[in-house]
Amino acid sequence: MSSRVIKVTGKGQIKAHPDMTRITVTLQGVMPEYDAALEASANDTEALKQIMENCGFKRTDLKTLYFDVDTKYESYRDENGDWQKRFVGYEYTHTLKVEFPSDNKRLGKILYALANNKTIHPEFRFSFFVKDAEAAKNELLGKAVTDAKEKARVLADAAGINLSDIISIDYSWGEIDFEVRPMGSIDSEGGLFSKRSALYDIDIEPDDINISDTVTVAWEIA
Repeated sequence: MSSRVIKVTGKGQIKAHPDMTRITVTLQGVMPEYDAALEASANDTEALKQIMENCGFKRTDLKTLYFDVDTKYESYRDENGDWQKRFVGYEYTHTLKVEFPSDNKRLGKILYALANNKTIHPEFRFSFFVKDAEAAKNELLGKAVTDAKEKARVLADAAGINLSDIISIDYSWGEIDFEVRPMGSIDSEGGLFSKRSALYDIDIEPDDINISDTVTVAWEIA
């Protein structure tokens, strides 16, 4: 192989519009016994599934992201003023998600149902994401390679050389975030959604996600 090589880094840029909505719900509680914590978690999960079913979802549309039951301790000062720890109970944490094509009216109804139910008091948040992220990644990669080729031609013409075969293509394959998170976590017991009528008035249009990535292509010089 010839030692005469030219390497060019091409940059691809695209705008992807979020077309899906994701609601993430976290159920938590502390019980004195392990078995009681498992039972309370199951009851909360059942109540959440019922809420989502009433909002038009299938029960299987709710997917678990994280589940854990662990011991919980709290700090306190003893009679001598020294810090000590004491056992509180078993804390369960169950985080679930549900996804659907973006629809502000539907989103408002779901958040209203979560915030105003009488059974559970979940913490929840919503975000918008691109459904076909793989297609967007492929488009981005193609644009980056095209940019590298165009730059290589310009450099080759300016230097009076000819490009031969491609020797290598280096791409990072890093994770690209195709999600927009307009708000942090929401507590159903207060805060922004404490006014019952406000939940139907959601009017959020997520901006396009500007994404860029690079590819380095090496050519043999003829």
